[in-house]
Amino acid sequence: MNDTKLIDIASALGISVTTVSKALKGYTDISKSTRAKVIEMAETMNYMPNSVAVNLRTNETKTIGVIIPATVHHFFSSVLNGILEEAEKRGYLVIILQSNEKYEMEKKQLALLIQKRVDGVLMSLSNETDDFSHINEAIRKNTPVVLFDKIAKRVECSKVVINDAKAAYDAVTYLINKGYKKIAHFRGSYVPQNSIDRFLGYKRALEAHGIEYDSKLVYVCDNNTDFEDGYENAQKIMNEHPDIDAIFAITDLVAIGIIKYFNEAGIKTPDQVAVFGFSNWFMSTVISPKLTTIDQPGFEMGHTAVSILIDEIADIKEHKPVVHQIIELPTRIIERESTVK
Repeated sequence: MNDTKLIDIASALGISVTTVSKALKGYTDISKSTRAKVIEMAETMNYMPNSVAVNLRTNETKTIGVIIPATVHHFFSSVLNGILEEAEKRGYLVIILQSNEKYEMEKKQLALLIQKRVDGVLMSLSNETDDFSHINEAIRKNTPVVLFDKIAKRVECSKVVINDAKAAYDAVTYLINKGYKKIAHFRGSYVPQNSIDRFLGYKRALEAHGIEYDSKLVYVCDNNTDFEDGYENAQKIMNEHPDIDAIFAITDLVAIGIIKYFNEAGIKTPDQVAVFGFSNWFMSTVISPKLTTIDQPGFEMGHTAVSILIDEIADIKEHKPVVHQIIELPTRIIERESTVK
């Protein structure tokens, strides 16, 4: 480990520590020849500035924390790519943590990031999170937080989202226009806002097209990133409601679990039951039949969220009022084989 200090450079050159410090920072009252000698000696002695001291002096670490619920999902991989690309362009390092869909883990991770003096935090909430006091406390202490994808309406901060209710409405309307009438929904758990909104979009689409909503056709996938939920519920619904003709799933992973069961059970998709996913995960094009889905702009969501966060960090540093934003990104239907007869 290199322990070279400013005083070592000053002693080697026979000048003051103040002169060395000013020369390294490019102060104009230091001559070019002195500055050149200081830089050369610093390189020779492998001098590295003390980042902790710099952080204390500038009151910033140029570090951003990110908490996501899972990394196995292609959507969050896309979000992280957007975050990392924009953060690097703007000179920030990124610490990535995974809550594993656990509230207590999320709470501990947020406390850890604040303890590490990150300049701001990006978060997508866990499925268990229904108490937001840890987030509100961070904001109260002047650590800006931007929520994305799985958000909380009761937290006063900037958010980057899609219109989950509209996307689900569009998906179910698409199925109805294709001639499907008895449409089931494999929803997420009851806490996450995106799960609630996708369910509401499903229900409203049925009602808007004169199809009576039947709660018995709604199955809960508590872990909506797990295709096993889709597989098990597909088996269950075909035993209980073999006359359904379509399923709208909370995520692509759940939809892939459905198709896996159908393939094994000899149920033809879409001839017997159509399947519609959500998020446009890369496996959507690999499974047979290829999955019709909603395309979520993950990369753009990450890029936008980190841009807003860095701007808010700058506003706080300059003692400017922070104006929170809610950015809604567009979605689109990707039609593939699982719904086209």
